[in-house]
This record gives sequence, structure tokens and C-alpha cells, in this order.
Amino acid sequence: MGCDPTETKTEDLPYEEEIMRNQFSVKCWLRYIEFKQGAPKPRLNQLYERALKLLPCSYKLWYRYLKARRAQVKHRCVTDPAYEDVNNCHERAFVFMHKMPRLWLDYCQFLMDQGRVTHTRRTFDRALRALPITQHSRIWPLYLRFLRSHPLPETAVRGYRRFLKLSPESAEEYIEYLKSSDRLDEAAQRLATVVNDERFVSKAGKSNYQLWHELCDLISQNPDKVQSLNVDAIIRGGLTRFTDQLGKLWCSLADYYIRSGHFEKARDVYEEAIRTVMTVRDFTQVFDSYAQFEESMIAAKMETASELGREEEDDVDLELRLARFEQLISRRPLLLNSVLLRQNPHHVHEWHKRVALHQGRPREIINTYTEAVQTVDPFKATGKPHTLWVAFAKFYEDNGQLDDARVILEKATKVNFKQVDDLASVWCQCGELELRHENYDEALKLLRKATALPARRAEYFDGSEPVQNRVYKSLKVWSMLADLEESLGTFQSTKAVYDRILDLRIATPQIVINYAMFLEEHKYFEESFKAYERGISLFKWPNVSDIWSTYLTKFISRYGGRKLERARDLFEQALDGCPPKYAKTLYLLYAQLEEEWGLARHAMAVYDRATRAVEPAQQYDMFNIYIKRAAEIYGVTHTRGIYQKAIEVLSDEHAREMCLRFADMECKLGEIDRARAIYSFCSQICDPRTTGAFWQTWKDFEVRHGNEDTIREMLRIRRSVQATYNTQVNFMASQMLKVSGSATGTVSDLAPGQSGMDDMKLLEQRAEQLAAEAERDQPPRAQSKIFFVRSDASREELAELAQQANPEEIQLGEDEDEDEMDLEPNEVRLEQQSVPAAVFGSLKED
Repeated sequence: MGCDPTETKTEDLPYEEEIMRNQFSVKCWLRYIEFKQGAPKPRLNQLYERALKLLPCSYKLWYRYLKARRAQVKHRCVTDPAYEDVNNCHERAFVFMHKMPRLWLDYCQFLMDQGRVTHTRRTFDRALRALPITQHSRIWPLYLRFLRSHPLPETAVRGYRRFLKLSPESAEEYIEYLKSSDRLDEAAQRLATVVNDERFVSKAGKSNYQLWHELCDLISQNPDKVQSLNVDAIIRGGLTRFTDQLGKLWCSLADYYIRSGHFEKARDVYEEAIRTVMTVRDFTQVFDSYAQFEESMIAAKMETASELGREEEDDVDLELRLARFEQLISRRPLLLNSVLLRQNPHHVHEWHKRVALHQGRPREIINTYTEAVQTVDPFKATGKPHTLWVAFAKFYEDNGQLDDARVILEKATKVNFKQVDDLASVWCQCGELELRHENYDEALKLLRKATALPARRAEYFDGSEPVQNRVYKSLKVWSMLADLEESLGTFQSTKAVYDRILDLRIATPQIVINYAMFLEEHKYFEESFKAYERGISLFKWPNVSDIWSTYLTKFISRYGGRKLERARDLFEQALDGCPPKYAKTLYLLYAQLEEEWGLARHAMAVYDRATRAVEPAQQYDMFNIYIKRAAEIYGVTHTRGIYQKAIEVLSDEHAREMCLRFADMECKLGEIDRARAIYSFCSQICDPRTTGAFWQTWKDFEVRHGNEDTIREMLRIRRSVQATYNTQVNFMASQMLKVSGSATGTVSDLAPGQSGMDDMKLLEQRAEQLAAEAERDQPPRAQSKIFFVRSDASREELAELAQQANPEEIQLGEDEDEDEMDLEPNEVRLEQQSVPAAVFGSLKED
């Protein structure tokens, strides 16, 4: 620096004196060195040398010294002699610091920067020998980076082999290097070793299958470079190991032979693959690869022939390849069907599809059916296994071989099916086969044989017994036998079949009805009624509903009113325990019987019972029928009690309709007070906001027949009812939510932000708002001044209004009252009015 030596020496005196006192103190030397950082490099190096001479084992001093020496030559050429001095300095340091990995790493990196390959490699080896094995993991990453940075594959391979002894889990890194350096044979060997090592854990997170797939790709795509491995054995081992990826592995094996030039061997591999794969996905992969291979072979052959000139032998070979490709494409549906059958050989529908694929080839169809009936286990079958036997027999029948068809069906009857219905279907097909060829006696004989009692009887659902011992209870066979007996047999044989069905207790309501109809057709009416009775004893409600309806209808049409008591007993028996759902039809039929052949009061009693017995949803219709029939028979006055009962029983909506009709009837009869009382009663279930039609009807009634007081009373009742509904919190909440358009919520949600206000107060305010809106929505009032709500209307206006509204009202003035007072006691004024015809009902003619 530009300082005077005397001055510099004077500045150093305190540090020199401190070192003289503590010459073995590292801190004193470090303080001195820190002070001299700006000094010339030789001066600083001399100071480091002095310190290291006294403290040669100080790591801090050596580390700083070496770092400073490397920094001094950083920007110089690597051929500069100063580099050699720095290298020598490192060598002197390792005399004492040979156990320090940081110094080794810095020295090796320094040598790598100089480009001295051999010296660097030897230094790495010295470092590995000098350091304990626990610290080798710090040296190897830099060593491997050095090996990869130079095109010396043999040196790198030897280094990696040494590294894998220390860290075998890094085999993937070595394999990647081998691939990049085109040493694929050793890469395949290492990869095979990794795949076979079950304890190996990939650093890249790859699964064992992924590693195996890499191996397959490597050895199949490079057959000329991988010579030390048995590729066929390796991939076939993977086929047994990874059964969910068979398609890729088969394609890899075929690809290996294709790249090796063994095309016929590759074709054999593809054929073996499509015959063994178990899934549609694997089949699709293999087949597509196979088709692409054949197509590429054809293209290559055509290209070769075009370049070298076409010869006859080449044409034959090309035609052979084209035929082979076309056959492969045409075989695809059949091969795919084979895959599905390998998945489930007991799939009946797939066997039928396989037969359809062989359409037009009888021998293949017969072989397929034979294989199907031998392969399919009825207890494991998906679908109905008997259809294979039936279709097999039908094939023979269509080709005119009836004897063979009969043999097939006869064998089918001996198969131990899982379900009785399968065997029953086979027997029915035997009968239909004979019927199609007009062998009627043989068909009857077969079905009688099928329904004959076995040597050992069993219950229909007893799975421990073979189906041959249970088929005698199959309704399907018995039904077909009954049909044949009706068409071909005698009356007695048919009757015996139906009786046998009823005895076995396998009949259905339709069978019972068919039996009874058959007897009726042959004029055995009482026998048919007995058949109905037997059917009724077999079933309970609701299954017996159709039998009762048919039985009662036939009995009434047969006897009419001649056996009235018996008919009544039948109806009572039918109605005993009858569910409400089916009661309406029977009660109407019963009432019709009483109206036509019995007594009117009995009919009314039946209608009355019906209103209580039917479902609530049918009560309204039943009351309408009851009222109509009562009015026609006894007159409208007889319906008052029915109306009253209906109003008590029905729901509010239907009760409201009944009240309106009841009031209208009373109004027609001139019973104004009765009608007004009905309106008053009904008003208690009519909210003015939702049932405006009722209140409008009552208003029209009062306008026509009422006076000032009745109108005031109606308005009072209306306000009272509205107030009653206003106090119902649940109703108000629902109305408020409906008005606000909110689908969900509670009362407290109606006024958000007003948590201090009481909920009831909110409801009252909302109710007043709704009432005001309802009043605004009312239609404009009539020109006649009817004051429904105003209390300040004068009595003269109301009297005038009443006069205009009811012109037929009898005026009772003061003069008339005086005249009546003057009359004698024996004088009575009478007025005659016509009585409505509906009052008399059916008594009008009398």
C-alpha cells in the first residue's frame, strides 16, 4: 500500500506485542490477520505462514489461508505458476487437515476448475481414503458431477459402481447415466436387479410396476444392444406378476421380436395374447397393435416391391398378407366375445351373441351350443341357462331335424337347474314344439308327464331338492296344460286339471276366474260359484278383490232378486275385513242390488255404511252418490241429515262445498233461516283471505233474501272469523313467508335487524298490512250503497238499501199492524204458495 514501513510497523506493534505474549492463541492471530486484510498479498501470506508455523493444526487458520490463496489466483490463467503454488499449499495443509471434508471439497473443486482430470480424480480418491466412511456422502455428489462432466464413460462407470456400494438406493441415477451414455446392456442388467429387489425404494417415487415397464421398454426397443438378458423370460415373468397390465407387456414382447426381425415369432406372440387376455382394455391394446403390425408389414412389402420391381412371388406374398389382415379384422367380434367369455364363462347372453356371430355356419353353431351347455353351470349362470337348450333345439327344428330337437329338450329336462321356472320353461317348450307340428296328443302327454307327482315330493322353494322333484308345483306348466285341456281335452279332464291346481294351492286369482268362467260356459253355474268360493278361501285381501267382484257380478246377473238373502250374505262376507281401498266398488254393487231387488231403506243403510267404510279421499264422492240416490228415492228433504253428517265427517274443503250445496237446497225450498244458519256455521272454517268465493256467495244470498240486521250480522261474523285467523301464528307466518317470496325462514327472520322487537308485535303489524292489502285488492263495489263496514251510515240509507235488495220482502207497516189488531180472533190470514216438486221425490205421482 502507499504507507511508510516505519509507520506500518508502528501500527502493527500492538498486535506483535500481543502475539509475543500469546503466540499460541488463535484469536490473537485472527485479529492480527483481520487487521492486515488490506496489506499486500505477500505480506498477508507471510503472516498466515507465521501463524501456521506455530499452530499447524488450526482448521480456522488453514481454511482462511487456503480460501485467500484461491481468491488470489481466481482471475489468472490456469497455466499460471501461481496455481501450482496454491496446489502445493493445499497439499501441505492435508498433512495436518486430512480429516476435514470441507478442505477436500474446496481443493477438488479448485482442481476441477483447472481442468486437470487425472489429478482431480486421484485427489477425489485420496479424499475418500482419508475421510471416514460416514463422511463419504459429502464427497460423492461432487465426485459424480465431475465424472459426468467429462466424456469418459469407462471412468464414470467405475466410479458409479464404487458409489453404489455405498448407496445402492441411487441405482436409478446410475441407470439414467448408462442410458445417456448408450451403455444399454448394463443399464438393463441394473434395472433388472432393481426390479427383482423387493426392498428397493425409488428415490423418484416410482412403483415397482413403473420400473418394470421401463425395463420392458428398454429391452424391447433395443434388442440389438441388450444381449445379456433373456427378454422373453423377463416379460413373461411380468405377465404373471402384473396381471392388470397384460396388454402393455404383451405389446412389449411382440415389439421386441419385431425389432429383432422375427416377424413370425411376433405374430405368434400376438395370437397368444388375444387368446389369453382377460379384459377388454388389454384386448383392445393388443389387437390395435397387432393390426398396426400387419398393416405396416403390408406397407413395407408394397414399398419394397415398388422399388425392386414386382415379381410373381412377391404378388403371392402380398396377397397372403392382405388376406391375413382381412381375416384378422373380421375375427375381431369373435375374439372380443371370447374375452368376455373368459371373464365369465357362465354368461348366457354372451353365448347367444357368439352363436349369432357364427350365423351361416351350422357346424360352428352346433359346436358353440354344445360347448355352451357343457360349460355353463346353472347355479353360477348370469341370465337364464335354459334358453341355451331351447335355442339349441330350435336350431335343429328350423333345419328340419325334429328328432334331434326332441333329444336336446329331453336332455334339458334332466339338467339340475337352479330355478324351477327354468325347468318349467323347458317343459313348456317341449309342448310348444309338438303343437307347432300338430302333434297334439304328444303335447298333452308331455305336459301330463311334467305335472305328474314325483316319487319324492318337495316344496316349491325348497332349494335342497332338485328341481325335478319340485316342478309338479309350477304354475307355468299347469297353466299350459289347462289351456291345452280346454282346447283339446274333455270337460272332465279340464275340470280335473283345475281342481288339481286348486288342491296344490298354486292357483292365482286369474286361474280361479278362468276356472269359473269355463264352468259357466258349460252351464255348470253352481259349480262355477263353488270354484269362486274355493278361490276366496285361498286368498286374502287385496288379492281376492277381483274374485269377489267377478263372483258377485255373476251371481247377481244369474239370480237377480230370486236369492236375495244369499246375495246379501255374500256381500256381508265380502265386506267383512275388506280394506277401505276396495270397499267402494262392493258397496255400490250392494246398494244397486238393494235398489233393484231389495228395500230402499236397506239401500240407504248400505250407502250410510259406505260413507264410513271407504277411504277418506273417497268419502266426498260417496256422500255425493248417497245424497243423489236419497233425493231420487225419498225426496230432497230426506237429504238434510246426510248433509249434516257429511259436514261433520269431511275435511274443511269438502265440508265447505257441502255447506254451499246444503244452503242452496234450503234456499230453493224456501227455508231462508235454515240456509242462513248453514252459512253462519260454515263461516267458521272459511278464512276471508283465502275463501273469497264463499263470502261472495253469502253476500249475494243476503242481498237477495236478507235485511239490514242480517247484513250487519254477516259482516260481524266475517270480522270475527278474520280476527280469529289473524291470531293463528303459524298461519300468519306461512302467509307472510308466501307474500315475501321466501321458501324458508322463521318468524324471527321477518324483521332482520330489529332484535329488540317482540315477535308477536311483528306478527300483528304484518297482519294489519295484509288486511289492508286484501281490502285494496277487493273488486269495486256495486253502485247500490251497501255499507258492509261503515258504522256511520244512516238508518234511512240502510232501509232504502234493504228495500232495493229484497223486493219480495213482506212490508209490515204500522197501519197493517193496527188492521191486524182489529181482526177477530177467529180470522186468520193465510197465503198459499206452491211447493217445489223436488220435495216429493218418487212420491210425486202418488
